[in-house]
Parts: sequence; structure tokens; C-alpha cells
Amino acid sequence: MFRKAALLAFSFLAIAHGQQVGTNQAENHPSLPSQKCTASGCTSSSTSVVLDANWRWVHTTSGYTNCYTGNAWDTSICPDGVTCAKACALDGADYSGTYGITTSGNALTLKFVTGSNIGSRVYLMQDASNYQLFKLINQEFTFDVDMSNLPCGLNGAVYLSQMDQDGGSSKYPNNKAGAKYGTGYCDSQCPRDIKFINGEANVGNWTGSSNDANSGTGSYGTCCSEMDIWEANSVAAAYTPHPCSVNSQTRCTGADCGQGGDRYNGLCDPDGCDFNSFRMGDQTFLGKGLTVDTSRKFTIVTQFISDDGTSSGNLAEIRRFYVQDNKIIPNSKVNIAGIDAVNSITDQFCSQQKTAFGDTNRFGAKGSLKQMGAALKTGMVLALSLWDDHAANMLWLDSDYPTTADASKPGVARGTCATTSGVPKDVEAQSGSASVTYSNIKFGDLNSTFTGSASTTPSGPSSSSTSSTTQPTSPSSGTVAQWGQCGGIGYTGATACVSGFTCHVVNPYYSQCY
Repeated sequence: MFRKAALLAFSFLAIAHGQQVGTNQAENHPSLPSQKCTASGCTSSSTSVVLDANWRWVHTTSGYTNCYTGNAWDTSICPDGVTCAKACALDGADYSGTYGITTSGNALTLKFVTGSNIGSRVYLMQDASNYQLFKLINQEFTFDVDMSNLPCGLNGAVYLSQMDQDGGSSKYPNNKAGAKYGTGYCDSQCPRDIKFINGEANVGNWTGSSNDANSGTGSYGTCCSEMDIWEANSVAAAYTPHPCSVNSQTRCTGADCGQGGDRYNGLCDPDGCDFNSFRMGDQTFLGKGLTVDTSRKFTIVTQFISDDGTSSGNLAEIRRFYVQDNKIIPNSKVNIAGIDAVNSITDQFCSQQKTAFGDTNRFGAKGSLKQMGAALKTGMVLALSLWDDHAANMLWLDSDYPTTADASKPGVARGTCATTSGVPKDVEAQSGSASVTYSNIKFGDLNSTFTGSASTTPSGPSSSSTSSTTQPTSPSSGTVAQWGQCGGIGYTGATACVSGFTCHVVNPYYSQCY
């Protein structure tokens, strides 16, 4: 949501980001199989992961002189962006030894501190040269997570970015590295600390960060729609759509990047419309020993429901389920005055939330769920990361934020972490052994990627159920249209389908007319 989008470039002296390909270290992508599912079952794909280019060693093509050291460019090699892109080579990665990235079967583990490396971000690969694209309208995405070892100030994030499938190599001839070397990143914060954008070095007006010895910002940013499926630590979690007015990865300058005082004047919605159970009024739902027990592994299911029950329809609702100990746990319900007691993201929820919290509604201005759905139709790239936050100490996720606001005001309290927590130098020193494990990635038809029985555990101030706010009904007859919800635990709407359709039980919480 307030992610420092380049994450943390680590303190390796040789860290930079470039576009040519070096030969010092062979690039071998760690295997991470995923599964595509239908009602008939799931089939495995030989997917893998690739390290983001911002973490890699970049040196001159004619030798091994660093193009970027600390938080400054070598201007003798990089006097301008085009020259730099041609002169600098992006090398392969030692995933486990340098970056603390390992895979085992269908599980990926990211370690926080490994030697001088801090955090990491990887992308799921379809093959050696292309990212896996996810087109999830009227589909679902599911994975398991173990984040028991993530304290305050850290974020284990799983999200979708509207990046080019080949990393931009076909669009930009100076980018010889492409997706194979993790290039082409963009997100809704339009980050200006990405060192190469559109095949050129971001050297213009580059300024080193005042609180990060390895980062800085240039004149350019890189924007695209972003769907945060999961941003979390063991204390707090959120899922958040961030639409942009552009429909693909776009380089920005000036106010279009939405930085500083122009935060709400840019091409994208930087805040998004978040559903954080704690912030939405249920402070006993997620955490160690709570309904969703973050001291142990669990499953996260995210469903992207269209308005007509097809993959060509407009995105109308984003639903969330959890599964733990073979029990299906519906998302917590909202318990905030002025917001309906729902447990999913819809345009109505987002509008009510922005009003109740007094937040700027850039979500609505940037096209709301329909625009987010347009990005999901074109295909988005899966990012998996672990990071700490030099910009806001992760307080926007797990503490009271803004820190100057009254914590009793709706929307300010987001988790139980202290407002003094999350300072990167403290987190890196005290929690260097932290890690997160993502596993069992599945995607496909609704209700095909998970199993479990109904949970009888209360999940907050009121019993939870799947929201039916976007499901069509026929007001005159009191019946439910095709693809609408017609039953399930906690459901109180009509149960009879319009003529020609029958109500089918999909899972304990959801029955559908078809």
C-alpha cells in the first residue's frame, strides 16, 4: 500500500541494475511448480522464480567495474541513461548463497538478512524468458503461507503487477536482459528508485536517499496497476487493489509519478482500497493464537468475481477465504460505523470506507474495480517478496497510522505494533533471521483450488459469511439470477433461482445459481 517500491537494495558494494547480460554468474531459475485448477482437478506447471534486477550485480560489459556503488552512479560510465544501459551488464544470481532464496518442492522461502543482503523480490516464470501471466477475472488464486517468523516492521508480500511478460525486452532494444533477469518492474507507487526503466538508466537528477545508503531516486518512475493479494506479518494483514489510469507499464515524470505533495495527482491510486481486518473493526481475527492463527501455516484464497459470472465481465467483487486445520474460515466482517457489515471488497465498500475514514478516494477516481479488472484481463505478473520499509516503517500495515492521528479515530489503528516499531536499522539488527515461506500456489476456476469443512469458530464481533452485495437478484420475483449467490452459511438473501437455473452448493459458505 505504501510500499517503497524498489524494496531495499542491499549493502553489497557491487549492487546496481542494468540491461545487458553479464557472464560471471550463470542464471539458473529455482524451480517452483504451480497448479492450474478446474472442477475436474488440478494440473501442475513447471514454473520457476527469477530475482528482480534491482538486487543484482551490474558491472561494465568490458570488465567488472561497478556501474553503481552505494547510492550513486559512476558518471564516467553512466553520463546519461542510454549510454549507461549499453555499457552495463546485469549478471546472474547466487540465489541461496547471496540472497537467502531457496525452493523445495512447491515451497519458496525468502530469508530477510543473508550476509549483506536485505530482503528480496522474485517473480513467477512461465519459462526461461517469460513471466507467468495471471488472468483472474471470475477465477481464484490460492497459496499457503508460513509467516510465523515475521515480526512488526516486516512485510511478506504476494501481489500482481501489470508488467510486460518479457520484462520489456521487445519494446526497448537497450534491454537485452528481459524477464530472464527480472527486469521491467512497475507498481502503483510509480517508484523512482528503479535504476533502469524502459531500457534506460534512471540517472537524470539521481539523488541518494538520506536514510538508505543503497537507494536513491531519479527523474523517472514506473507505473502500473497493482493487486496486493497479501501484505502481512504475524500481526497484521491486508489485501488491496490499486488501479491506474494507464493500461500497461508506463514511465512517468513529474506530477504523474505521484510523489510527495503530488501523491494524489499521479497516474495511479497509491493508497488503494484495503481490507485489513484489524482496521475494519475486528481486532481478534488474525494473529498468533487468533481465528486465523499466524503462528502456523494456513491457506489464503482470493476470488475475483465478475458482474456476469464470466471471464469477460467486469470485476465486481474480491472475496477472501482462509483454510487452516482443514477448516474454511470466511473473512472477518466490517464493524465500522458508516460501512456495511460486509467481508469482501466492492465499489460500495470502498466508497463507504473512504468516507468513514476521511481518506482521499483515488480508488474511485482511477476507475475502481472495473479498471483493476481490466488489468487482470490483460494478464499480470506474480511477485513474491520480503521487505522492510524505509519510508514509513510499515506502520501503515501494522500500527497506528498516521502516527499524529488519534488512534481511536476510525481507520487509524491497523495493528498492535508500537508506533516506534519498524525502523529498518532496528529490524535488520534484531530480526535478521526472519523469513517467510510461500507454497502450494494454485489458480483457476472458482472453488477449485481449496477444500475444507465449515469452520464453527467465531470470526469477530458478528458471525461472518461471504458477502452477497454484488450478486444479482430479481427484485420483482425475489429470485436470484444466473451466477448469483443463493445460499450458504450466514447468507440471508433469496434462495430460489430464476427460471431455468438451479441453486448448487459450491462450498459451505456459498451456493450459486447456474
